[in-house]
Amino acid sequence: MRTRIFTPLLLATACSLAATAHAAQWTMATPYGDASFHTQNTKQFAEDVAEATNGELTITVHSGGSLVSHGEIKPSVRRGTIDAGEVFLSVLSNDDPIFEVDTLPGVAGSYEEAYALWEATKPMITELFAYEGLVPLYAVAWPAQGIYTAKPLTDPAQFEGLRVRAPNINTQRFVNNLGGSPTETEESDIPTAFSTGRVDAMITSSATGNAMAAWDYVSDYTDANLWLPKNIVFMSQRSFDRLDEAAQDALLEAAARAEERGWQMSRDNNDTSIAALIDNGVTVSEPNETVADALRAAGEELFADWEARADDEAKQALEAYREQLSN
Repeated sequence: MRTRIFTPLLLATACSLAATAHAAQWTMATPYGDASFHTQNTKQFAEDVAEATNGELTITVHSGGSLVSHGEIKPSVRRGTIDAGEVFLSVLSNDDPIFEVDTLPGVAGSYEEAYALWEATKPMITELFAYEGLVPLYAVAWPAQGIYTAKPLTDPAQFEGLRVRAPNINTQRFVNNLGGSPTETEESDIPTAFSTGRVDAMITSSATGNAMAAWDYVSDYTDANLWLPKNIVFMSQRSFDRLDEAAQDALLEAAARAEERGWQMSRDNNDTSIAALIDNGVTVSEPNETVADALRAAGEELFADWEARADDEAKQALEAYREQLSN
């Protein structure tokens, strides 16, 4: 009978292979580029998870839509093609009107209100995700949305026929209400869309304008404080269930930290982005009275449309949010 001898090197190799066999390697997709504070936060989240689990769970973040397109991220996680993803929450509005509530003008006009809205709607959103085998990890707001144009925006009549980049169906409806022509363009394609004349203006945040060097193709930013939309980061329930309890706890704790960190990053990024726009020659101003009135009227029309489509549960979530603000 041959005796098997284990040298220190063989023992180390065997332990390494055993550890590798038990390690989970997740793939995550986000449509946002590396310059986005959302992507920076997501990558920090992945680093935190790897550190907290001692490498038992590693998450590779594929940014800028390099793995799958924005619209395919949620279906890919649902199918199990990838383990986790990040999307602009309101792109899911075709699934349920609750997903677009944070793009309704006048509902949440500050970070404090936007976070309260997230807290009020999170149970319903979590339930809807669960139906598809998905689990929300965290959500982070963008800075308030404004309007980028190639000339000063002083008259509502300027919206007539204006080709406006609108990243989701609710923003598209809003642009239609203003008399404009909405165009769906991913963030990474914004410079090309302007240079080729596919868009004349865009509704987005100071953060996106800064990340996309908006000063190369626009001259004015109307800081209209329209709404504070959110990104949501989520995972496959099936992938989560494959982790041991310690790794699950570490993942959820890292997600809670990412949410808290992300909201502060958004606040900070808004300040630095506004400064960057001004430093690079973009005129930043609030809408004048006539433009503000037109934006308000378009928003009221948008809200009436939402109420007509939303079910009782969504309306109750919004009402709970409003009651919380009044207390």
